[in-house]
Amino acid sequence: MRNVLPILRKELRSYFNSPIAYILLTVFLLIAGWFFSTNLFLMNQATLRSAFGVIPLIFIFIVPAITMRLVSEEKKSGTIELLVTMPIKEMEIVLGKFLAAFLLLAIALAFTLFYWFTIALLGKADVGPIIGGYLGLLLMGATYLAIGIFASAMTENQIVAFIISFLIIFVLFMLDKVLFFVPTGIATIMEYMSIDYHFNNISRGVIDTRDVIYYLSVIVLGVTLAGHMIERRKWS
Repeated sequence: MRNVLPILRKELRSYFNSPIAYILLTVFLLIAGWFFSTNLFLMNQATLRSAFGVIPLIFIFIVPAITMRLVSEEKKSGTIELLVTMPIKEMEIVLGKFLAAFLLLAIALAFTLFYWFTIALLGKADVGPIIGGYLGLLLMGATYLAIGIFASAMTENQIVAFIISFLIIFVLFMLDKVLFFVPTGIATIMEYMSIDYHFNNISRGVIDTRDVIYYLSVIVLGVTLAGHMIERRKWS
């Protein structure tokens, strides 16, 4: 895995050498900040609950924008052929790109720690749910990224990659919102498959291994499938 770090650095530079990272960070912080400040100043509630409620929705749009170019751009420009002919494993390519995108998302979340400091100054903050909320957001974000990089590996078109990842993420996010329309047996399966269901559990400050295993399983699946898509390109 010695090639992961150089790919990670290359992808991070490409984010910050273009307006992409700055635009995404600005949009993310403006929307999250507006909901946090509205809850704080208009409703007089010193809590991160509103931010934790809206950030998963922002991720549905932000994450596909982050990942849509990761592999599809390499395919379109032809540089993917150069990468796969070099002594670099397909999984090293995927992991390097995935970790770069994850770091960008983690930087965005790090800026929101200002909200926590603000609440701590105004009153006593409930540390358990806050830590659980941030852990849940990191796991959820990583899951979205794994889906996004898989979608990006499926096509040369960045817009198509955005749409595919958005649709998959949106469906997984909405699964626990339509449970009353389906039979009980199917509802149980759909609830477990829902990304937001597991986030809600963790954000309450209760770290259940079943929730962590769910996120890690989807991350591994998405990254592995992306690696297989690149490997298919190598032999096609």
